This record gives sequence, C-alpha cells and structure tokens, in this order.
Amino acid sequence: MRTSFRIARIAGIDINVHVTFGLIVLLGAMDWGSRFGARGALFGALLVVVLFLCVVLHELGHALVAKAFGIGVRDITLLPIGGVSRMEKNPEKPLHELVIAAAGPLVNVVLAAGLLAVPGVASSTPRTTSR
Repeated sequence: MRTSFRIARIAGIDINVHVTFGLIVLLGAMDWGSRFGARGALFGALLVVVLFLCVVLHELGHALVAKAFGIGVRDITLLPIGGVSRMEKNPEKPLHELVIAAAGPLVNVVLAAGLLAVPGVASSTPRTTSR
C-alpha cells in the first residue's frame, strides 16, 4: 500500500503528498473556522497549502542543486511535519554537500525578500515609537 501520491512532476522530480497531509489542512481549516466561520476555514486551509508550497520550493532548492551536481533525486514528499528530498546517493565532495544543504534555506531567503518587495507586506506590521 502506498502512503503518498504524486501531485506534480517538476524537472523530472516527482512531488508527492503523504496521505496524512490532509489532516494538517483540516486542522488549519478547523482552527481558523472555529474563530472566523466558513471564510476563516477557507483561509486556514489555504494558509496551510501556501505554507507547504514554500516547503516544496525549499526542497526543490536542495533537489535541483543536487541534480546539477549529477546526483539523482528520486522524489520530494510532503509530510505533516515538513518535506523530504530523497536523493539516490550522498554527494562525494564536501563542498557539494554544503552547497546542496545551503540551497534550501537560500530559497527561503529569496522568498522572504520577494515578500518584502510586495507593497503593504512589510508596512502591515505594527510599529512602536520610542521616546
């Protein structure tokens, strides 16, 4: 019995979702829905999905750099606790391993910078004034 199913294929890499992923989406919907009704439930579900889209991009950062170094990537699987890229072998050179490891967090930095460039995102946080 398979415990995950493919939702996409990007650059030859299968993107899989574990069957329990739906529970996290449901929890997000229930949490927000209990406070804000049906619109809150929809927001909560979408929030979880967008969060996991960021996880996919993070894992793709690792996977695409690994492929650039000639390391095959079996798949990326989204789990309720995050994502995992399954590579066919470990990098032989320590520098390659370092670059592969750094690629995922670098994607997060690029995503954060992109969000800060969107008008209203950075200015929506409350500011305190000092005297």
